[in-house]
Amino acid sequence: MASISGIAAASIRAVKARKPVATRAALVLTPAAVKRVKELLQGKSEAIGLKVGVRQRGCNGMSYTLDFCKEKMKMDEEVVQDGVRIIIDRKAQLTLLGTEMDFIQDKLTSEFVFHNPNITGTCGCGESFSV
Repeated sequence: MASISGIAAASIRAVKARKPVATRAALVLTPAAVKRVKELLQGKSEAIGLKVGVRQRGCNGMSYTLDFCKEKMKMDEEVVQDGVRIIIDRKAQLTLLGTEMDFIQDKLTSEFVFHNPNITGTCGCGESFSV
């Protein structure tokens, strides 16, 4: 799996004032996120989609990972929305339930942002979180 860390950034935001949206999908993408995932996958014929995971890192415990995914593993969850496939690593499934994945771009930055109602705390820089 090739990392997209040089192509896109991911940060998190704790959702406190907003209630989770009732959905059957483990992860919901905004139209901006769908558009950006499609752009990233263009020309990557070996990739079936993006894989979202979490790893132990940062001052608050965990951070998100994004990679090109070549194959879906047996216990991975798959979300298909508006023509894009997001594979959720089995270790991240409970952490991401009810999360909205967005893509935000301004003059200085562009990044995926995860609005996750399961988060109990975040670090000051926005790169790590705890549940």
